[in-house]
Amino acid sequence: MSTDTPDISLDSLRQMMLEHGVRQLLVKELAANNTSKSQPYLAGSMDILNVLPIGPVREETTAKGRSGLKAPLPLAWLRADGSLTEARYTQIILYPQYPEIRLSGFLRGAHGAPNKLMTDRKAGRFLFFGITADRRVIGWVAAPNSNLAREVLVLGELQRTGVFLHIPIVAIDNARDRLLSKLREIHEMGWLQSERLDSHGIVIPCAGTNCGGYTLEAHLGITPNARAEPDFEGWEIKGHAVVNFTDRPRGQLTLMTPEPTGGFYKDSGAEAFVRRFGYADRSGIVDRLNFSSPHRFGLRIGLTGLTLQFIGYDPDCNRITDPKGGFTLANDHGEEAATWHFSGLIEHWTRKHAKAAYIPYKLRKSPAQQYAYGSKVRLAENTDFLRFLKAMAERKVYYDPGIKLENATKTPVLKKRSQFRIKSAEIDVLYASVVQTDV
Repeated sequence: MSTDTPDISLDSLRQMMLEHGVRQLLVKELAANNTSKSQPYLAGSMDILNVLPIGPVREETTAKGRSGLKAPLPLAWLRADGSLTEARYTQIILYPQYPEIRLSGFLRGAHGAPNKLMTDRKAGRFLFFGITADRRVIGWVAAPNSNLAREVLVLGELQRTGVFLHIPIVAIDNARDRLLSKLREIHEMGWLQSERLDSHGIVIPCAGTNCGGYTLEAHLGITPNARAEPDFEGWEIKGHAVVNFTDRPRGQLTLMTPEPTGGFYKDSGAEAFVRRFGYADRSGIVDRLNFSSPHRFGLRIGLTGLTLQFIGYDPDCNRITDPKGGFTLANDHGEEAATWHFSGLIEHWTRKHAKAAYIPYKLRKSPAQQYAYGSKVRLAENTDFLRFLKAMAERKVYYDPGIKLENATKTPVLKKRSQFRIKSAEIDVLYASVVQTDV
C-alpha cells in the first residue's frame, strides 16, 4: 500500500514530537469518509476546545445557508526527516447547534503534508495531534495496518477528550506541581503588603478593593494584561475573599469581563448607554449615573428596565440553536441594549478557563492593608462553553456590571466594567472536575 508517510514506531513519533516542544499527544482513528474533501470529524462536544489552541472565532454562513463558527488552528505537519511544513490555511469549523467540530484546509499549501492518506477513503488510519507548550499543533497520520497503527490499538485504557485519546509522552508537564509549590510559598509567607505589578513588572502599592487578587498575582510574577490567556503556565488564577480559612467558600467570583459586541452599547458607546439605561446614584453622590445592578436570566430589573435573555440558545436542551446568537440585555420592546455574541466568548472561555485555581485569602487593614492566603486551594479542570451557558440559565452565573458616569452634566468621566460572576461555592457547575488540595 502506497502512503506518503513512512511506517515509524510510536517511540520514534514521540521523540520527534518532543523535539518540537510537544507536551500532549492526542490520537483519533479516522473513519473512511474522514478525508480532506469531507472535513474530518473532530468532536461531538465543545470540550476538545480546551485542548486545541484555536485562534479568534468568527461567524460564517456557507453558500448552502449552513451557519457555523470558524477559527484558525496553528497546524504544521511533521515530515519523515523531523522537519515541519506549515499548514497555514487550517481551521476548525464549529457547528454548536449539533454540536459538531470539523477540520478543514489542512492540506492546502502544505508541501510534504500527508496528501495521499488524507484523500483516500480508507478506515483504520490514525490522526495524531501533538500540542506544544507555546500553543501550536504538530500533525502526523498513520496508515491502516501500519506498525504504528497496531501499536496504538494495543495501548489499552487511555484518558479521553471527546473522540481523541491521550497517548502518554515522556515529557511531563509539571505546571500543576510548580503552581502548588508557589502557592505553598505564598501561604507560608503569612501577611503580605497589598501590592501589584505594573505593566513593566515593577512592584507598586495597591489600595483598591480588588487588591487581594493583584497581590497574589504579584507574588506569582503575573503582570496585568488584556489578553485572553491563562495567568500561570496554563492555569487561570482566581483569588477570593474569606472570613477564615476553615469555612465553606463564600463570596462572589468574577469569571470574565468581556465588553458587549452588539446592541446599543456597541453602536452608540458606553457613555450613551449609561445615560439611557443607567440611573442616578442611590447613595447620594451628586451628578453621577450608575449602571451596576446584577442581572440574572429572565428577571427584569426595575432600575434599568432590562432583562437578560438568550438569543439562539435553548436552556431546556442546553444547546446552541443559532451560532450567530448570544445573550443580551433587552428592554420591554425587545431592543438590544447590550449583546455578547457566542463567537466572541467561546475562545475566551475555553482558553482562559480550561484549568483554573481558586485560592482563598483574608484581608486586614491594620497596621496596613495586608493579605494572607490559605493552604486549601481548589483546582478546577475540564469545562466547556455550554456549562457556562447552563449555569447562566440556572441563574448561578449573572451579569454584575460596574459602570458609572461621574460629573455627568459637566465634564463627564466614564468608568466601565462588564463582568460575569458566580458564587464561590457554586463553581462546581462550571467544571467536570473540582478538587480541593492542601498545598
